Amino acid sequence: MPFTKAEFSGRDRLMAKIVLSPTILAAIFFIYGFILWTIWLSLTRSTILPSNHFVGLANYYDLFGSSRWWRSLSNLGIFGGLYVLISLSLGLGLAILLDQRIKGERLYQVVFLYPMALSAVVTGVAWRWLLDPGFGLQAIVRSMGFPHFAFAWIDDPDMAIYTVVIAAVWQTTGFMMAIFLAGLRGVNSDIVKAAQIDGASHARIYLRVILPSLAPTFFVALVLSVGLAIKSFGLIIALTGGGPGYSTNVPSIFMYVFSFQRGEMGVGAASALMMLVIMMIFALPFLYLDSRRQA
Repeated sequence: MPFTKAEFSGRDRLMAKIVLSPTILAAIFFIYGFILWTIWLSLTRSTILPSNHFVGLANYYDLFGSSRWWRSLSNLGIFGGLYVLISLSLGLGLAILLDQRIKGERLYQVVFLYPMALSAVVTGVAWRWLLDPGFGLQAIVRSMGFPHFAFAWIDDPDMAIYTVVIAAVWQTTGFMMAIFLAGLRGVNSDIVKAAQIDGASHARIYLRVILPSLAPTFFVALVLSVGLAIKSFGLIIALTGGGPGYSTNVPSIFMYVFSFQRGEMGVGAASALMMLVIMMIFALPFLYLDSRRQA
């Protein structure tokens, strides 16, 4: 007996639920389950191994009483702010240039995207060599006849965080370019043609028509870049090791040091929760505005 359309629809929905259920259960366990586990650890006196010794908010008091934590937040503000602003600006600029259908566009895309194919550790090591005063950029320029040239930011506690910005921007600008270029290629061409017919200049079309149409693309790029900044770990470890001193410590490094080197897992878990809160503070307002825009 042939199936009716309603029966087919019901079978399709059931099959979709069966196929998706393992992924959904895995996401619930490995994402939300571990978030709840981290919350519990932050409320216990866990050391190198988890403990059920409940201490309430004591770890949070220790966390916010630590000057190293506040230095990590300060570094995250400097690094994250400059990294997000510069990578988005350069990525948008490169996307606009490539959107002009220039000759060799594919080659330029590959060149700009290549750094993103490298791991953060490889990028950090490469920039460590390049910025090392003994045999990097400073030594190369001095060997060219400029003996007083100095560029030793990586060894300067006040400037080392800016070397992290340079390396991070170099690695991810091409990725941001790809995101913006995809957004530019998705703009409604009829609107652009209408503006051209009305006599609008090329610059005015970009400012008044194309860029406002990229609002969803800006949202995606911003959330991704903020997330990358907050989670930065491998790049900083390979480039500066968190030093000199604590000068390039960020919350992710603070969490690692306290959880696995100092054996204060409770404080490390509390710092991990604070990283999640920071990410939510940035993401939720944009999610709200995006939902209002689509409503």
